[in-house]
Amino acid sequence: LVLLCDVSGSMKNYSRVLLHFLHVITHQIPDVSSFLFGTQLTNITPQLRKKEINLALQGISSLNIDWGTGTRIGFALKEFNLQWSRRLLTRNAMVILITDGLDSDAGQHLDNVMKRLKKSCKKLVWLNPLLRYANFKPITTGASTIILYTDLLLPIHNLESLQDLTKA
Repeated sequence: LVLLCDVSGSMKNYSRVLLHFLHVITHQIPDVSSFLFGTQLTNITPQLRKKEINLALQGISSLNIDWGTGTRIGFALKEFNLQWSRRLLTRNAMVILITDGLDSDAGQHLDNVMKRLKKSCKKLVWLNPLLRYANFKPITTGASTIILYTDLLLPIHNLESLQDLTKA
């Protein structure tokens, strides 16, 4: 299981809860790798392996993470594909992409990197907090590209949606 979580400005309201979620998953499921991205990709797997959440969060806060900045989804996923996918992804791997799909780079190079990411895993799940709106449509370039390669699209905007995710 690979988790790629957006911590850009538009995801700021969800970041802290999502970090707790990533921490719980890391301790419940073997072979989990977690990454954060905004304008750059950061592996936080070693920090999340600490059993005490406060120590894990302290370790994450010491990293050079671009909290609350812009989002370069294509750049971050390209970095993941180049540096990590061969090491972490197998035919049975599931990738969970947590983002609203709002991209500062307007989806630049996103089609190619999403295509490669999709080919590298068994299932690609997109968790999007904007699905809390009944009339959500993936109209941004980033969102409209991501959805083409998604096997499952689910909301992630409150505790109930996190519980529904575990059922799915």
